[in-house]
Amino acid sequence: MTIEKIEPLPMQEHVFRLRLSDGSVMKTQDYVIADLGLFPGMELDEEGLEKLKDAVGRASAKARAVRIVSASGVSKDELARRLTRKGEKPEDARAAVEWLSELELLDDAETAGQLVRSAVQKGYGKARIKQILYQKRIPEEYWEDALAQVPDMDGAVDKFLAQRLKGRDPDEKELKRTIDALLRRGHSWQDIRAGLRRYSASLDVDLEEPL
Repeated sequence: MTIEKIEPLPMQEHVFRLRLSDGSVMKTQDYVIADLGLFPGMELDEEGLEKLKDAVGRASAKARAVRIVSASGVSKDELARRLTRKGEKPEDARAAVEWLSELELLDDAETAGQLVRSAVQKGYGKARIKQILYQKRIPEEYWEDALAQVPDMDGAVDKFLAQRLKGRDPDEKELKRTIDALLRRGHSWQDIRAGLRRYSASLDVDLEEPL
């Protein structure tokens, strides 16, 4: 097998395309080319080709892992799963996770805190926040410290009611829709009921907890 051409990719800094004599094409980072000493016309035996494929796979997983982590908070487990779903080999996905962890760019405790702070800014209640931690596959050992950042929910409930009702006294249907919306956002019935009573004295009635 021969490397016929090594060419930079436009608009992708440090990324090159390798064209091989069997017609196959590989895309990889410049450091892989430097580490393996690749050059046009280089002959690759079976062992050399496998070494190249392994290096390209590891580099691809690392690059994709960086993009995912940069875009959103993810746990180690979720990152490995997402990399695998994107087509990376499981062993390359695990290696990329370990690499980012060693660089202190991936930490489940810190990710848990980031997710909680983001959810609080969106006005979510504790039940919804726990659901987010579960969906993001944050180990439960980190939940308690992260959830300790959740403030009193009065402000979030009051803000939601003010934006949704705009000073109106809701009728029965609108009141139910409002309560349902707050429940979906993860607020407890006790916090919702207290918020409704703060919003309007006319709502200071014996509201029944939704089933």
